[in-house]
Amino acid sequence: MIEITPLRQDDRAAWQPLAVGYNTFYERTMPDGIYDHVWRRLMDAKELNGLAARLDGRVVGIAHFFFHTNVWVDEVCYLADLFVDEQVRGQGAARLLIEAVADRARERGCRRYYWLTQQHNVRARGLYDKVARFAGFIRYDYPMG
Repeated sequence: MIEITPLRQDDRAAWQPLAVGYNTFYERTMPDGIYDHVWRRLMDAKELNGLAARLDGRVVGIAHFFFHTNVWVDEVCYLADLFVDEQVRGQGAARLLIEAVADRARERGCRRYYWLTQQHNVRARGLYDKVARFAGFIRYDYPMG
């Protein structure tokens, strides 16, 4: 059975390979210091929040999310990262993580909960199409240097 819990201090060793896997999927390489920094932010839980999917007590999936203001509603929730160990995909961990973040967004009174993915992320989009509505937006990134 898969259980969803907040990330805990003793999850650090299990968290990093999943975080690296997430960045590798999106063809990004991050220096180790970035993982240390993000982990501290997750443990502070002031601006960035993290959840773990646990299968038989072992961390097999992660979700990072945060709340922010919006022009038209006071607060929205953004699911920044979602990643599940490839060996356990298809067993419901991603859906449970998505729903657990939704629960936290509801608790805070958020009227919107959203995330982004790349067009080629077909497997994940299959799940996303079942649990959410594709809004049709296209994202542009302005080069900042």
